[in-house]
Formats: sequence, C-alpha cells, structure tokens
Amino acid sequence: MGYDTIQIKKLTPVVGAEVSGIDLTKPLSALQVAELKQALADHMVIFFRDQPIDFENHKTFARYFGGIHIAPSTAPWTVPGHPEITTIHADENSTFVAGEDWHSDMSCDPEPPLGSILYLHTVPEIGGDTVFSSMYAAYDGLSDRMKAYLEGLTAVHDAVVGFGGITPPGMTLPKSSHPVIRTHPMTGRRAIYVNRGFTVKIEGLPPHESAAILAFLYQHIQKPEYQCRFSWRPHSIAFWDNRCLQHSAIWDYFPNRRSGYRVQVTGEKPV
Repeated sequence: MGYDTIQIKKLTPVVGAEVSGIDLTKPLSALQVAELKQALADHMVIFFRDQPIDFENHKTFARYFGGIHIAPSTAPWTVPGHPEITTIHADENSTFVAGEDWHSDMSCDPEPPLGSILYLHTVPEIGGDTVFSSMYAAYDGLSDRMKAYLEGLTAVHDAVVGFGGITPPGMTLPKSSHPVIRTHPMTGRRAIYVNRGFTVKIEGLPPHESAAILAFLYQHIQKPEYQCRFSWRPHSIAFWDNRCLQHSAIWDYFPNRRSGYRVQVTGEKPV
C-alpha cells in the first residue's frame, strides 16, 4: 500500500522495512500512527534511524499502539523510576546477553506483549546485529500434513528457562499455555508460536515426541529465506510484532559495548 506521511524501504521481500520521514521525539498525528500500525502489520518489524529519544518519548511512542506491558521476569533490569523501561546492556564485564537464542518476547506471560520497541544509543562499530524471522513464512513453509498435525496443540512457555531452570529468590516467574499455531488478531494470518527461549513442552504428547517436534520447528524457523537482519547504528529503533516474529540478538562484539532501552506494548491471549 501507499503511505502519505512516512516513507517505507523494504529490507527483504518477506519481512522488515525501514521507516523514514518521521520524528519520534515529537508528537505524532493520528494519520502517522495509523500508517505506522499498517506498516507494522505489513512488514512485521519496522526500523527507524537517527531518533535520539528520551524515556518519555519512548513511553509515549509505545502508548500510541496500546498500554505498556510490564513483565515480572524483567523487574531486576528496569530503569529506576521508570518500571515500564527495561535496560538492555552488554559490555566487557558481561558473561551473557539477553536474547541470544531465537525467541518471542515474554511468551511465558498469560498475555504476551503485542510488540517490543528497542532503542539503542550505543552500539559496537562492527557486529551486534539482530535477526528477525517471520513466523507467517515459517508456517506457510510447512507441509499440509504437518499443519494438520500441529493444529489444536498447545505448548507450555516458562520464564524459568531464562534463569537456568532456577527461580531467583523473591521472584515469581510466569508460566503459560498457548497454541502451537496462533492466529494474528489483525491480519488473520497463521503463525508458528513456539520458541527455544521459553517453550518447554507440547502438551498431551509423550516427552520424546514433544522434544522431536519442537526441535524440528526450532530448526525450521531459522531458514534464511524467512529472515531479515538489522545492522544497528547509534539512535536506531526497532519495533517488532511478537505475535508473528521471532528474533535473535547476535553477541559477536565482546568486549565492546551495546546499550539502550526496551519498552513493550500490551498484547492479548494467543488464540
């Protein structure tokens, strides 16, 4: 479709687009918001360059798309005075980084976030890309027999996976059951909704069968033809739809610094 207030440059034929002609440090018009919503629906992840936003800009931008999702499992990393904002940071002292494995953000929550808005102000000169994979394309790439097999199955998503299987003292970590194949509430398209970062089993299957099906799906979603790759520059923003995408943050820049903030938009229970 055409846009009147923004310009769109697709990254690949399947997923991802850069948006220009907009200033996210200033209030947006109703038409700009409507076109951004359409761009997100069309491309699943949209990117912005040269947007030096502050905390209030970040939260304001998220609220154009819904409420702000506050995940209990990220509480230790939120910005003081801003519980809606999670710090994303890695440097020479890091022993791991969040999001290295393929995942959909907070799929362990009963109502996982619609989308995530990541702003990075400091990035390494080389490396630190984020890769996104379309779960629409991954679903479409399944055989009809596999689609029929997966239809109606549910899977357990558990936040404890991200903590090495141990719940830290004083924390309550969410665990939820969601469809293996979900329908996007806006587009009506079908998407795979299991991920290595949070999914622990498919319900109603023997353990060995569940593990085999999940392993197949995890490998399947990584096909390059389903993906786009975003190379960060300072003051870039990525806004992705967790309902139809998975992503992986590549940690190839140690000991260099990569730093910024993430805000998430509230979503709905997957169906």
